[in-house]
Amino acid sequence: MKSSPAISLNRSTASPAPTPATDRFAIDSHKLIYHPHRVAQWLDARDNWDAARSVYPVYVEMSPVGACNHRCKFCAVDYIGYQAKRLDLEQITPRLQEMGQLGVKSIMFAGEGEPLLHKQLPEMIEVCADSGIDTAITSNATVVSDKFLDRALPHVSWFKASVNAGSADTYADIHQTRADDFHKAIANLQRLVERRNRHGYRCTLGAQSLLLPENRHEMVELARLCRDDIGLDYLVVKPYSQHLFSNTHTYEGMTYEDMDQLANELAAENRDNFSVVFRGNTMRKLGEQQEQRYPRCSATPFFWAYVMADGSVYGCSAYLTDQRFNYGNLNEQSFEAIWQGEKREANFHHVRDQLDIRECRTNCRMDEINRYLHALDANNVEHVNFI
Repeated sequence: MKSSPAISLNRSTASPAPTPATDRFAIDSHKLIYHPHRVAQWLDARDNWDAARSVYPVYVEMSPVGACNHRCKFCAVDYIGYQAKRLDLEQITPRLQEMGQLGVKSIMFAGEGEPLLHKQLPEMIEVCADSGIDTAITSNATVVSDKFLDRALPHVSWFKASVNAGSADTYADIHQTRADDFHKAIANLQRLVERRNRHGYRCTLGAQSLLLPENRHEMVELARLCRDDIGLDYLVVKPYSQHLFSNTHTYEGMTYEDMDQLANELAAENRDNFSVVFRGNTMRKLGEQQEQRYPRCSATPFFWAYVMADGSVYGCSAYLTDQRFNYGNLNEQSFEAIWQGEKREANFHHVRDQLDIRECRTNCRMDEINRYLHALDANNVEHVNFI
């Protein structure tokens, strides 16, 4: 049997572990608490589909293009095949406008491909801005055009680059690309910082790295690179989580033990204008059994959605290509028709009555939100009226 990869460090008592105060963007937590009206809709709906059908997502992940210029060793969506599909600007424009009218608050452009490969992404972001939708980008930052800087950056809430090493050689190995792409990513991030600072844009600029055996020794170096050479606002260091359908199993069973020393080393790199968000809370949760957390998923099919590059709307990114979670296609229907349609209704009942969350992806995107929603259930706590 193949042994599970592990990252284990000697426990240090030299100084306390960093406090959550370094995570001022609540990256290692959630922000659903700032949407009480939407949560109240969910509480009122419960098992009633007629009420649940009109509870629209706060947040949507959207993949503008399926192609990618990297083949990262950890890629969760390698099974989709990096297909050369893309959202059509003319078709997606009225859908984005409709989403804003229906109550969608934010869209993160990321997905199964590299979003900046879509040459009309800036136009999509402009449509979102005009529709009252906040936008964000998760990218490898190797292809940042002047058009993106001119038209998109003024409207983007945050841009987070996936930089999974502190040196070109390790980067090339993990991203499965040329070492020169490391330097391209650094240079493009510097361009983003320079343009943001020169014009006073509100865009938060950061980077993220999975913590892997190959790059653990470079995390402090990466933090200093992000802070001193690039001028980013933060670096996220987070654990790997195995996707249900991934072809890659290189890091399956990864464990994170005795992380205090690394957490302290990275905390020492924090400054007033830069923070390392070490996702220790997420790492600790890897050892929990799924049924210890909450009995079922409450976030799906309510608070978020995922749009693939072919226009398909899914209720959960852990189940892309699983037709039980496919609600329809934006190239064929309006978002309202999809969200209130029969496929979402069927998924509503499936998630509530049949889905075994022990089969779900550990530490999924909605894990913290599910914990919060489970805690809100008055049936789980006695004497709730004695506030």
